[in-house]
Amino acid sequence: MLQVTVLLPSGCCETLSLPEFSTVGDLKLLAQRSLRRGFLQLVTMDGHVLTNLMDSLHAAGVQEGAHLMAVVQEAKVASSRTAFALWCYGGNQVVAWGNPGAGSDCAAVQDQLRNVQQVQATALAFAAILAHGSVVTWGNPFYGGDCSAFQDQLRNVQQIHAAEYAFAAILADGSVVAWGDPRTGGDCSSVQDQLTNVQQIQATTCAFAAILADGSVVTWGNPEEGGDCSGVEDQLRNVQQIQATAYGAFAAILANGSVVAWGHPEYGGDCSAVEDQLRNVQQIQSTSGAFAAILADGSVVTWGNPEEGGDCSGVEDQLRNVQQIQATAYGAFAAILANGSVVAWGDRDRGGDCYAVQTHLQKVKQIQATDEAFAAILADGSVVAWGNSDRGGACSAVQDQLRNVQQIQATTGAFAAILADGSVVTWGRPDYGGDCSAVQDQLRNVQQIQATTGAFAAILADGSVVTWGRPDYGGDCSAVQDQL
Repeated sequence: MLQVTVLLPSGCCETLSLPEFSTVGDLKLLAQRSLRRGFLQLVTMDGHVLTNLMDSLHAAGVQEGAHLMAVVQEAKVASSRTAFALWCYGGNQVVAWGNPGAGSDCAAVQDQLRNVQQVQATALAFAAILAHGSVVTWGNPFYGGDCSAFQDQLRNVQQIHAAEYAFAAILADGSVVAWGDPRTGGDCSSVQDQLTNVQQIQATTCAFAAILADGSVVTWGNPEEGGDCSGVEDQLRNVQQIQATAYGAFAAILANGSVVAWGHPEYGGDCSAVEDQLRNVQQIQSTSGAFAAILADGSVVTWGNPEEGGDCSGVEDQLRNVQQIQATAYGAFAAILANGSVVAWGDRDRGGDCYAVQTHLQKVKQIQATDEAFAAILADGSVVAWGNSDRGGACSAVQDQLRNVQQIQATTGAFAAILADGSVVTWGRPDYGGDCSAVQDQLRNVQQIQATTGAFAAILADGSVVTWGRPDYGGDCSAVQDQL
């Protein structure tokens, strides 16, 4: 047996015993378990970082009686619809769990995941950018989990963007490579020669829109859901930013503050009825089927499906000095005014009616949303919720616990709040993460929370991970616990 001592910067240390034929990966896992720390990077006393987990300890220069430093790396979490992927910047490992069909198994590409810089996800697949600009994918091939046909083109990748079924990568030279379902954004060959000097990309569920350096726009994907902008192409000049509805429409803000929309007309692709009002637009927010634009004077203009927030006429006189707007996926907007009060509209049962809690909505700092409910953090750290009570719209059962709330994360049906002391309070659908009682005693010193549609993953200060919610949506990480 080989004796190796591993030390943390705090001075805490453990002497570990391993078989002489063990690998760096074996030592790392044992160190993480023994020191109760996640995502450790091992460094020799002369400063050599042990990056290749497959190396034998002998090949890595780790001898009997060696002392190694262990550095806790900052963990990051990406999520598809029903799976999580845990990684750290510059790391040589990704740990995934959740639904097997949604990217929870990256074993086949684990040896390729070296120097990971960024991880992005479609609904059921993941894509990682490595340090030298290449890409590694895993998950459902139909959703972009297989980029092998484009591997030789994926060089010097700077950014990756995702629609529901496809990825689009911007390369260093400003060109674009897309893969995944060819009908919904995974094939940009028809516009490939136009995709030059691309600056940013936005996506609906089934289409992409790219802004070029000259301010023009190129689109591809399902033509009925925003993949064809030919009807407004001559208007798309000096575009500054683009927003999208999930149901298939884009809205572009031009340099002069006007807006051009295209895609599915019922879900925001036609703004002609309010076009003359769309002046000096500062930002745009969206539900799945409608847009809301904040103008420079703090007023709001909406369009799209009236039942999903596309008609704010009922509260128009209240929408003054609007600072920001939040949206539920299925049909409601909530605007924070300069005085800290809130105005809501859209589907009344899904967050569009806040009358019952209106008097409590004072000094609101931020708002988070599930698919059908809102939760507002007030200046005193308390929380007010409204909307579908089954989806997080009622927090009365935990109201007395919601003190000094710092941030809130959401699945489609539940909320999780991080308090100032690092503990967590949840509410909403129990099976979608609204009940964390089974792991409550583990939720200490929580730094961040990420979510799939039905589960939460909390990263603690020591780098460990705690999950809850639907097991098949990532709420059970026990199968990979020794890697975390």
